[in-house]
This record gives sequence, C-alpha cells and structure tokens, in this order.
Amino acid sequence: MMTTTTTQRVRLALRAFALCAAVLAAACAHRPAPGNAMPFDQAVNQAVDDLMVQTQKLPAFLAKVESTLTQRRIVIDPLLEGASGQQTEVTRVAEQRIVQRMQAQFRQFTVTPFNASEIGSAQYVLNGTLVRDRDASGAPYRLNLALTEIRSGMVIAQSVTRISDATLDTRPTAFFRDSPVNGKDRGVEGYIRTAETQPGQAADALYLERLPTSTVLQEATAAYEAGRMSEALGRYEAASKRPDGQQLRIYSGLYLTQSQLGRTADAEKTFGTIARLGLETNNLSVKFLFKPGSTDFLADPKISAAYPMWLRQIARQAAQIDSCVVVTGHTSRTGSEAVNERLSLQRAVSVKTRLVGEAAPLSKKLRESGMGFRENIVGTGADDASDALDRRVEFKVVSCEA
Repeated sequence: MMTTTTTQRVRLALRAFALCAAVLAAACAHRPAPGNAMPFDQAVNQAVDDLMVQTQKLPAFLAKVESTLTQRRIVIDPLLEGASGQQTEVTRVAEQRIVQRMQAQFRQFTVTPFNASEIGSAQYVLNGTLVRDRDASGAPYRLNLALTEIRSGMVIAQSVTRISDATLDTRPTAFFRDSPVNGKDRGVEGYIRTAETQPGQAADALYLERLPTSTVLQEATAAYEAGRMSEALGRYEAASKRPDGQQLRIYSGLYLTQSQLGRTADAEKTFGTIARLGLETNNLSVKFLFKPGSTDFLADPKISAAYPMWLRQIARQAAQIDSCVVVTGHTSRTGSEAVNERLSLQRAVSVKTRLVGEAAPLSKKLRESGMGFRENIVGTGADDASDALDRRVEFKVVSCEA
C-alpha cells in the first residue's frame, strides 16, 4: 500500500502529465502567431487577452480540478527589460496595465501582490520581458508574457506581441539605476527564459525555486525606492540570510541601503562580498563611469566618491584567488568603432593600474581587454542612466596559462 506522501506524489505527477498534454494540445490548436505591431497599450492588452484565452481552451476537466483546489490566484513577478534584466519605467507601466486588464476582463482570476505573504497561496505566476527587437515588420519592441503553474512548474500559456512605438521610457528604475553592479545572474536569466518558454514546457527550475526569496527582494526594493531605508535594509538582510540569498541583487540592495544610512564600514564589507561573489560566479560587471572620451572617472562625487573603495575591495578579492583576471572595458554606441575600441582598452588599462596600486601582486595576474561597443547590452548610445551598463568594466576569471 502506498503511503500518503507517495500517493500525493503520484497524483501530482499524473496531474502534471495531464496538464502538459492538455496545454500542448490547446496551444497547438488555438495559439495565434504574433501579429502586426501595434501601439503600446493595445499591445499589452492583446498579450494579456491571448494569455488568458489560452487558459480557457484547456479541457474542462482540468478547469474543474483546479476549481476544487482553491481560488485561482496569480502573482505577477515584476516585468524585466530582456537584455539587461533590469526593471525600467516602461516595464513598470506595462505591469500596471496588465493588472488593470486582468481585473477588468478576467475576473475568474484574482491578481495578488508579489510578496512573501501571497506567494504561498498563489497557483500561478505571470512574468514577462520587454525586448528591443527590430524584426522584419519593423517593430522596435517585443513583449513576452508567460503564465506558469507554480506547483507543476509547467508554462500553461505564453503570448508575444509587437509594439510599434519607436520610443519607450527605458530608464532603469531607482534601484537598478543606483546599483553598483549588473545583477543579471543565473536566476534572472531563468526568469527571462521562462517568459519566452512555449506552453507545455517546463519553466526554468532555478527561477521557480527562487520565487519566495524574490518576493522578499521585491519588498525590499519597493521600500528602497520609496525612501524607507531602515525597512529596506531589514528586508534585504532577511533575503540575504535565506538559503538562496547569495545573489548580486540582494547584496546590491544591502550596499545601497547601508550607504544611504551612513553605515560606511558595513557598506564596504558588503561591496567586498559583491566582488567575491561576482568573481566566484565569473559575473562581476561594475558600473564605473568615466568622463566622455577620457580614462578619468566622472568628477561628480555623488557618482564616483565610492569608486576608490570599490577598487580596493575588488583588488583584495582578486588577490585571494589563484587564477588571473581579465579587466575588460566597454563603451556606449557613440562615435566611431575604432575610437571606442581604443578608448575601452585605455579605460581597462587605467582600472588595472589602479587595482595594482591597491595590491601589487596583481601585476602578474591582471590582463586588459577593450570591447568598444561590440557587447552593448542596451545599445541606445544615449550616454545617460539608461545605458550605464554599456559603459561598464567587467572582471572575468581565467586560467593564468591561457
């Protein structure tokens, strides 16, 4: 005789299999191909309508099973810009529009806030990305939305719409604008992949596994952006202590709130953790900003006052590893390719020299490289906060024999 736990697992497996088969059938039969580009508001509405219509095409018996479990509750994981993994002003507006559309047109679902108290009772998570994507139709942007059943881990609906608006407000929101590093890690990449996953396929496992911690992180970020620094610090600390709390975005939040609260020593220690984690995962991308056409840092103390400390901590962490580190400069898409190739290399050499000044043994472990604008993430050439990631300095761990 099977135990209660075994029986539950079998039922869950059978249900997931049935759901997968049903979603695949419904998607193949009813899911339309992306149509022509349309204005932003219309595109968001169309994406939501397509997503919800797909759920209504599932076999009635599955809908009946769902209704006997609990009320259908959806949490919306804040939308991201697809290339950078950042929340932006326009992704925030898109999220607000999604909530409004679902509340007005699809009342069989209850949309609840993305927070720690709601994630445990939600059956579904909706996530999405806005991608700068000029395709053959000339549409500047693409919106991807996915609806995932949390318990089975299956994407049950996915929609794509094209946006015709030539310009959208792609400035990063305050937390992402202020963050010292690019926090796009394996979990964020999983979020982005899930938003583009076809119905009937599994969502990214790490993304789903991190959902409870992601809600705490989002609560902390909301407090930070509202200026409630003490509350934000407490929530970032709580997130960092969770089993999956070793995340760049969480430590960036800790660093920012500690800095805002005048806890300088704590902030430096936290940045050291950021540098260590970034080097360990080979994902340390720091937003050092330079004067235009120069290897000198921006003179604005609000921006560059912390740079000496950042360099000190990066040097200390790099000195503790046995491997070598490539320092790579990047520039935004302004000016000629040749000029930017040369400038990015000069900036890498400048940062390398500063690091050696902090830790002399690094002279034998550091290499320099310049990418110009060949690996732009945003690619607008605006030279403002919206494309700060394009002017980053990256640190990649390599074998010293390479």
